[in-house]
Amino acid sequence: MMNVLLVDDEPWVLEGLRTMVNWETHGFQVCGEALNGPDALKMIQELRPELVVTDINMPVLSGLELVEQSNKTLTRPPKFVILSGYDNFNYALTAMRHKVTEYLLKPIDEDEIGTILERVGRTIREELATEQNQSRVQFLFTNNLLNRFIQGEYNENLERQAVRSLDLEPGAKLTCVLIEAVPGTDDLRHRVREYFSKERDRSFLDSAGRVGVILPVDVYSSARLEEIGLRMHRELSADLNRPVIITFSDSRDGIPSIRELYLQALEVVKCKRSHGKEGVFYYKYCKQPAGADDIFKEKIKQLIEKVLADDKDKISCLVDELQALFVSGLHSIEIAKSHIADLELTLCNRVAAKNGEPDALMKSMWEQYGSLTGIDNYPGLKKYVQALCLEAASLLSRLDLQNENNTIFHVIQYVEREYKNKLQLQDLAKHFHMNATYLGQLFKKETGKPFNEYLNEKRIEEAKSLLKRTQIKISEVALQVGYPNTDYFISKFKSSTGMLPSAYKHEAEKKQADQ
Repeated sequence: MMNVLLVDDEPWVLEGLRTMVNWETHGFQVCGEALNGPDALKMIQELRPELVVTDINMPVLSGLELVEQSNKTLTRPPKFVILSGYDNFNYALTAMRHKVTEYLLKPIDEDEIGTILERVGRTIREELATEQNQSRVQFLFTNNLLNRFIQGEYNENLERQAVRSLDLEPGAKLTCVLIEAVPGTDDLRHRVREYFSKERDRSFLDSAGRVGVILPVDVYSSARLEEIGLRMHRELSADLNRPVIITFSDSRDGIPSIRELYLQALEVVKCKRSHGKEGVFYYKYCKQPAGADDIFKEKIKQLIEKVLADDKDKISCLVDELQALFVSGLHSIEIAKSHIADLELTLCNRVAAKNGEPDALMKSMWEQYGSLTGIDNYPGLKKYVQALCLEAASLLSRLDLQNENNTIFHVIQYVEREYKNKLQLQDLAKHFHMNATYLGQLFKKETGKPFNEYLNEKRIEEAKSLLKRTQIKISEVALQVGYPNTDYFISKFKSSTGMLPSAYKHEAEKKQADQ
């Protein structure tokens, strides 16, 4: 249905127009009525009717003045049908000069106005179809151009196209607004476009169906953008009946900054979606504080300490603090999950070191809460982290009890810590108040290797790690892993690996260079 606004300073005329004409038959519906020109002009600007039927002779603002003001102030003014009780050809000529579509004399003939409405309606529909087709073609070009920018493509030819088709100066200060609501709908883009209708259409749909708009900052003040954002969220949320996230980037100079502005707005969208929030958000208020990663790592370290101590009350408090840190800053769920993945690995290693089964721990977690990779919001992540830490704390506590009387376990732990120092089986036996022969038998039974072989393998593995990631001398490597005699170290290393330490180091460096 097309909208029609009725304007006349005589209420009885308005009533007659409303009731006498079967508007729906001709494809129209009455969207409003006005008794004077100023009210009519305001309603035209707010309601944007396709047709206005107005009296020509009204006080303050005549019908012809109403036509003239509408044509001056609106980018797409409505069609006008002028009503007059004066059979004066001069009025008709003046009306035509104001681009009036039709001219009718009072009293109105029902058949005549019906014929006019059919003719006007057909013209409006044809113009709308042409305009929509042109708009669609223009959008396809604009959308393709902006998507090339946000995907990282840039060259001078693209910038020239943007200057010409987007009406942007090369160094214009820009900002980006991004709306996530109903993905992939062109209707949503048209709705968003209406909030910025005074500007050239610079809207686009990204690969996920979010609607974006590139705006020149000098046209929109911060206060104006905030007003538009709040109104847009209020109206879209009510109409769509689903969460709507609207984000604004910082401002940057020049067309090459379009990708950065889009990524800023997108980062905020992902962050707020992860938190389960909706509303209007600004990148400048959500930036990650300096040193945030160090703070998170420290909190993870504290959390691990409380897990090892089986301090369940402190675990819950630290999980709450960790959650608050992520929520307060600009973090996507993926960043948070990367920190939690490190926590998972550390706890699994601790379980394995105490002769536990980390696979069983993780299987239990996945059965109850799903895998970490499948979590897409912060409430779910918090629940997962808290359960993981509490489960691990209980398991590690049980393992400590099981290992308390397991002397050979403590012997192995001692070797793992002291392998750099001089270690002999006889000294270990004295330290743990055991017979050396019996200890040697237990050690081989538990580890599958004689004590000296186990110790040498441990030292050689640590030496290989040092050779790969440091530039220290071979003699220094030997000392750090427990071989005071460099020649003896070289002999043992070659016996174990089949190559000299220097050759192993060279091979490792070559592999890194090739990667």
